[in-house]
Amino acid sequence: MPAKQIHPQSRPKSSILIFALTLFVLSLIFVLLSLSSSSFSSSSSSFSRTPVTYSNLQVEPETSFVASLENFLTQKVPKPSSPVRDDTVRTVREEDVKRLDDLKYRSERNWLHRDQSYPLNFPIRIYVYDMPSKFTYDLLWLFRNTYRETSNLTSNGSPVHRLIEQHSIDYWIWADLIAPESERVLKNVVRVHEQEEADLFYVPFFTTISFFLLEKQDCKALYREALKWVTDQPAWKRSEGRDHIFPIHHPWSFKSVRRNVKNAIWLLPDMDSTGNWYKPGQVSLEKDLILPYVPNVDLCDVKCISDTASTRTTLLFFRGRLKRNAGGKIRAKLVAELGGAEGVVMEEGTAGEGGKAAAQDGMRRSIFCLSPAGDTPSSARLFDAIVSGCLPVIVSDELELPFEGILDYRKIAIFVSSSDAVQPGWLLSFLKSISPSKIREMQMNLGQHSRHFVFSSPAQPLGPEDLVWRMMAGKLVNIKLHTLRSMRVVKESRSICHCDCKRANFTNPSPLF
Repeated sequence: MPAKQIHPQSRPKSSILIFALTLFVLSLIFVLLSLSSSSFSSSSSSFSRTPVTYSNLQVEPETSFVASLENFLTQKVPKPSSPVRDDTVRTVREEDVKRLDDLKYRSERNWLHRDQSYPLNFPIRIYVYDMPSKFTYDLLWLFRNTYRETSNLTSNGSPVHRLIEQHSIDYWIWADLIAPESERVLKNVVRVHEQEEADLFYVPFFTTISFFLLEKQDCKALYREALKWVTDQPAWKRSEGRDHIFPIHHPWSFKSVRRNVKNAIWLLPDMDSTGNWYKPGQVSLEKDLILPYVPNVDLCDVKCISDTASTRTTLLFFRGRLKRNAGGKIRAKLVAELGGAEGVVMEEGTAGEGGKAAAQDGMRRSIFCLSPAGDTPSSARLFDAIVSGCLPVIVSDELELPFEGILDYRKIAIFVSSSDAVQPGWLLSFLKSISPSKIREMQMNLGQHSRHFVFSSPAQPLGPEDLVWRMMAGKLVNIKLHTLRSMRVVKESRSICHCDCKRANFTNPSPLF
């Protein structure tokens, strides 16, 4: 008897079931492997970061300045033959300013009719100046090639390369802006290559690196060159710099010429309302933006905070410079009041990896971390404490904090007036009165807030780079108002001047910008 022929459409149900089950198992294995390959180590992150895929290879965000810079300089520096057009003007003429103003007017009229939310629109359009390499790449290479020279110290003994790392916001923001869109995660800011399309203009000059690593006279000469280069641009002349962003994150940087850019938006570590570092009228909350220091310790995430809760046996910890100038004189008073008290560790900081490890270990063993004013009202210790899961005790009466209005620091920090903090026994009694449940709540809040202070490449949603542009959006309306008002006055003055110049038979009137 011939064998029975089974056609595909009449295949037994058991075979179909086995085939479907096999496909399901293979799919499940594939999904699990994918999740495993893209997951973060819980000891390095408390939040979900967005990997970027390059040629089917997922790349995790890099949070180390040195490691990110090394990769940037050796792998990602744009080639000179880049096909992207940049219309930066090197030699300015008055007709260039007039042309840009007309183009800008047409663009803004189009946005007004096309976008119902304009001028409160996202994404923010940023024009990044293509400055000569001596202001940008050459300075990054200088840092990279001298990084191991740990003997390079400031007058008060601080290692300059670590200071540059703490103030490296200029690198993180610039590196994100100029990265190819395929490698970027942030979508609330885009780079444009035509000036008339820009909301704001970013000046990528590394003022802190040049201050610390160049000879004094060479630095001042480079500052003057950068100033002339930027202020010669039509966009600068059109707005008198009001829509330009300058990273001036160290209070000593760009000091010799910054009076000439006082209209620009400055990215600062604080306002320093004491008047010791900025002249009256140079900085204000209306136009400038405060950014955090880049942390000098590793991130302690939510799991890390939970794991270290039982070993946080130190009540109050501080490691750093015990004596500072200006507003930082409060430190000496706190040392005199708190030194030797039970549950308190007050240590003079030391440089190098050993000092970093000691600070990190001390913060992770402590419930509270003292954050007094430094030479300015702010202090890098504040941000080291936040990412270490150690509740900051802020003793700085004049401090303005990064991203206030978006972040509620009352949920993650203790604020104490200077007059109360130095009263005998007051501070320790106050800290001991805070309930364990309140401490646990604030520690968990720290784990959630730490993402706002971790710079990375690529920049991450709700990271500090993201919050920069959210805060900047709030300034745009005011910037546009001042720019247009300035242009109206300048145009009227120009018309009057031209008439007067003709009457006086002046053939070469002085430029009005």
